[in-house]
Amino acid sequence: MSDAESVDSAEDAVEAKLQAFVDAIEDSETYQQFAEASQRLEADQEAMELLETYQQKQQQLQENFDQELMAELQDLQSDLSNNETIQQHRAAQSELIELLQETNDVISEPIGMEFAQSSGGGCC
Repeated sequence: MSDAESVDSAEDAVEAKLQAFVDAIEDSETYQQFAEASQRLEADQEAMELLETYQQKQQQLQENFDQELMAELQDLQSDLSNNETIQQHRAAQSELIELLQETNDVISEPIGMEFAQSSGGGCC
C-alpha cells in the first residue's frame, strides 16, 4: 500500500467514525429532547411571535436607546420567561450545549488543543 493509499484509508476511517459519532449524538436522549422541543416551539405561534417581537425590539434598542423601548423589552422578557414552550426549548438547548461541551472536552484533551476553536466552528 502506498503512502497516499494509507492516508486515504486513514481519512476514510476517521470519516466513518465521525459519522458514527454524529449518529450517536442524534440518537441521544438529550438531542431527541432538543429536537422535540424545537418542533414544539416552531408549532407554537404565540411563542414564535413573542420571540420575533423580542428580537425586533432588541434590534431597535441597539439602533436607538430609548427608555420606553427598554421597558417594553423587560415586559417581553417576562413574557418569554413565563412561556412554557420557550422555557422547555431553552432547557433542552442548555442540556444539548452541555453534552456538546463535554464531547468537545473529550476530543480536546488527547489532541492537546481546544477542538471547537481549532475546527473553525467558533467565532473566536
